Amino acid sequence: MANVSLNAVRKNYDETLHKDTLRNINLDIKEGEFIVFVGPSGCGKSTLLRMIAGLEDITSGELKIGDSYMNDVPPVERNVGMVFQSYALYPHMDLRENMSFGLKLKKMDAATIKKRVDNASDILGLDPLLERKPKELSGGQRQRVAIGRCIVQQPNVFLFDEPLSNLDAALRVKMRIEIAKLHKELQSTIIYVTHDQVEAMTLADKIVVLSPLDEGADSNLEQFGSPLDLYHNPDNKFVAGFIGSPKMNFVDATLVEINAKDCVVELITGERVTAAVDANRAKVGDAVQLGIRPEHLVESEHEHAQSKVTGIVQVTEHLGSESFVYMDVKGCDFTFKARPEFPAEAGDQLTVGIPTNACYLFDENELAFQRTAKYNRGA
Repeated sequence: MANVSLNAVRKNYDETLHKDTLRNINLDIKEGEFIVFVGPSGCGKSTLLRMIAGLEDITSGELKIGDSYMNDVPPVERNVGMVFQSYALYPHMDLRENMSFGLKLKKMDAATIKKRVDNASDILGLDPLLERKPKELSGGQRQRVAIGRCIVQQPNVFLFDEPLSNLDAALRVKMRIEIAKLHKELQSTIIYVTHDQVEAMTLADKIVVLSPLDEGADSNLEQFGSPLDLYHNPDNKFVAGFIGSPKMNFVDATLVEINAKDCVVELITGERVTAAVDANRAKVGDAVQLGIRPEHLVESEHEHAQSKVTGIVQVTEHLGSESFVYMDVKGCDFTFKARPEFPAEAGDQLTVGIPTNACYLFDENELAFQRTAKYNRGA
């Protein structure tokens, strides 16, 4: 195990274009942490992982693994193990040979190789399959072999590059559980890349949220913190909209009243909403955006419906355990997570309740105002 630190790391594929892929990335990843890089396509998350692995050069800045400076160290000497999106197994070798091949290249003795392969196989539940070829395995089994090939190397840091994206939905859930159990057993430092924020929330000790780099931006690292911290206290609208499923609702509004621990905004619908947010750095009349998560909305008669918003129902999804009502609120997409079989049909006008303590608020630069309370739906 080892800690990983990145200081002012930058990546530019062509300096003549003056267009960075990554800029001013500062991270301190502690030994044994499970860190997830998450963000939309094109934000540089896989590039950042490959820079840690040594598969991409660092344009500027400093990378350390443990106490060692790594910028110019070749990949084979970094003692990191990488699991790719594609399984990259040798089709003519059985599973034991696939997992042991890298160790044979290092000229390890046969007894050590067998011990490591047997240990990895036991951890991953591959013992009955060791004599099979990759073509005889399911996708989840092949991915476990790819992880096993990484485990036998006993790296200081495990690097996973979207390892579950080729699997179907049910198998992704199963493999997420397997990877979480693996981390608890190995207690290793893991850095994991995904575009799936549900994967990030369920696996990570801490999440690194990256965005595509805007011209003039200081960095495309939006926020680094625990899953619940990012969920409850996003730094900006980008993080608020990316973390959480379904995504947060946003409605254009104007500040009409600022108090010590809350404020009042007028929505584009004309309705007024009280938000438990400290808006004292703004002034009355400023344009803002109100944020509210679908799971925090309530029916209009609910005791926590301190404020309300009205829209037109577009589609209702009944999923058995819950319903999702998709609305149009004056041109803004709006989702309400409702009880099972909630009665709402396309074209209906629907009013839903907004709890004061569940609101988020963002200024014209999309930076979050500090919340003064957290919402407990069961309270």
